[in-house]
Amino acid sequence: MNSEERAPGLPESGAGPASDSRDARSDAESASRADQIASDADQSAADADQTSSDSDQVDSVADQSSADSDQRSSDRDQATADRDRSAHPVETAAQQSAYDTSREERQAGSDRRFGTLRERKGSDHDRRETASQRDLTGEARDEVARGRDARAAAVPGWELAEAKAPLVKELEDLRVQVAADRARAAADRARAAEDRATAARERERLEAELRSAHLDELTGAYRREMGRLALSHEIDRARRADGRFVVAFVDVDRLKEVNDTDGHAAGDRVLQTVVHTIRSRLRSFDPIIRYGGDEFVCGLSGTDIDEAERRFDSIGIAIEADARVGISVGLAALAQGDTADDLTERADAAMLHIKARHHQTG
Repeated sequence: MNSEERAPGLPESGAGPASDSRDARSDAESASRADQIASDADQSAADADQTSSDSDQVDSVADQSSADSDQRSSDRDQATADRDRSAHPVETAAQQSAYDTSREERQAGSDRRFGTLRERKGSDHDRRETASQRDLTGEARDEVARGRDARAAAVPGWELAEAKAPLVKELEDLRVQVAADRARAAADRARAAEDRATAARERERLEAELRSAHLDELTGAYRREMGRLALSHEIDRARRADGRFVVAFVDVDRLKEVNDTDGHAAGDRVLQTVVHTIRSRLRSFDPIIRYGGDEFVCGLSGTDIDEAERRFDSIGIAIEADARVGISVGLAALAQGDTADDLTERADAAMLHIKARHHQTG
């Protein structure tokens, strides 16, 4: 039989079950590599989005730094004006009016900047929570990608090379390029996380510099006027969220007895303990305001009356154990049309009712 001839019924060279099997494996592996490339590309895009978001967060802190610098300059200008006025008393009504107007404008600017700080502090808390979740998701994506790379490296190259060498080379080159993109995106993510940490440290420094202007020196709680502004901003923020917000009006019981028996230094330590204990059981952005000598107002967002009551029951027990004084707490929940003053007045009335009941049972 001629070497070029074949016996009837015999398959052509390269055809048959073995060839079909290689083609099937080739198609499957090609599809797998294509899926890997698409997944790696998605990961690179997600990491780029994360880097962009972290950069936005850093920029926000930088903006706040600039605003705080403006405030410090304004405060210095006001101090200079006050000294000049002391050295050269105002002689005319017009000069007095100009001085008062300038001071009011500077205070209004300070209030606006403080309000912006409150807004950014709350937003920053949300961004940090989201960034932490993004970091965890990115780490999970990296782990999955490493597994894909290991599986791809384990595939025998000759099986694919026999069938579809050009497609295999194209897919492999693309996979290498996308893997490199993924590595760069992961590095960008790591740098963005470092920038985020640096921005957080800068924010803490700026807030420390603002303490003397906005916080009570003894307790670290907000002063009354600044606290009222902080409450208003948190109420606005609550209305944009789930609408839940509670104001607690806290009065320290028996503080006068402590002052009379142990001295005012002991009373000061009691007030410091009260604020520290409240702060440790609220979120960092929940405002605490020193409303009067032994009265404090607190704002709790995302909370209802029952939850706030349970929380302050725990706070009262801790204060009793640490400072040997009690607290009377009145609560008021945000209703439609409420202002910060409305909520504070209702919480104050509830506190007076609680305090009167304490006296009756005591």
